Amino acid sequence: MTSLRTLGTSDLQVFPLALGGNVFGWTADESASFAVLDAYTAAGGNFVDTADVYSAWVDGNSGGESETVIGRWLAARGRRDDVLIATKVSQHPAFQGLSADNIKAAADASLKRLGTDHIDLYYTHFDQPGTPVEEIIGALDELVRAGKVRHIAASNISAERLQASLAFSEREGLARYVALQPHYNLVSRDTYEGGLREVAARAGLGAVPYSALASGFLTGKYRPGATVDSARAAGAGKHLETARGQAVLAALDAIAADRGAETATVALAWLAGQPTVTAPIASARTVEQLPALLAVADLRLTEDEVARLTQASSV
Repeated sequence: MTSLRTLGTSDLQVFPLALGGNVFGWTADESASFAVLDAYTAAGGNFVDTADVYSAWVDGNSGGESETVIGRWLAARGRRDDVLIATKVSQHPAFQGLSADNIKAAADASLKRLGTDHIDLYYTHFDQPGTPVEEIIGALDELVRAGKVRHIAASNISAERLQASLAFSEREGLARYVALQPHYNLVSRDTYEGGLREVAARAGLGAVPYSALASGFLTGKYRPGATVDSARAAGAGKHLETARGQAVLAALDAIAADRGAETATVALAWLAGQPTVTAPIASARTVEQLPALLAVADLRLTEDEVARLTQASSV
């Protein structure tokens, strides 16, 4: 059985691949979503990541669709006690920003959609530099003390604001971020590597990178002349036009062939082996897409393989 990893300084023990819930209620309907959740948990997965805004960008949706699907699945399967749910606040159309009142109202709305009395990991989705960290942390601390949230975390935040948040928590004895969700993958390293990762390392935060497969580009299905039927094709395909993207694909192809592994598995394994990273996030629209993602739990790259990929992604 795959060993679980401790997330940062928390008591959360998580599977080494977090299942992204952004597709639930978007490119995966409720039936397909249930099937993916069933297959993920059957394989030992226990860490599901969503956000209150998923998927408000779809015509006819208003936000909260993913949480609602997950909530129905939890109720139908009776899995609330053995599946960890992470969700986020600040982007839902009806709950914009990180004011104290909004954080608390948004959390209550998420709890209702999820059909639960607690959120295991609650992220600030996008930092709002105009809102003092004292107000944000104060509101999150209230949620923790009320038992509505077990642990708090941050996503899309600067190194400076993250450090200020941690310092305030320490100084006042309030709830403290235990994890960080950065945009990080083989073709997008600049945002995280550097000051942000240094703060995370010093504070003992666990990183849970999103866009771990660069919107599907790192699965290897995007090739010159190929047409991919995906809502994210435009974003993924742009990497084909860069020297970095081409070099990374070539290195992934070679290592995948050597190891008898899927390209996506190798890309995730590189990420999972980076300093501070606890569990990359990847999503699946269908059960057939899951095995390549789940296989990261058992693939350990050699130092040479990691170095080859790192060099390719530095082009």
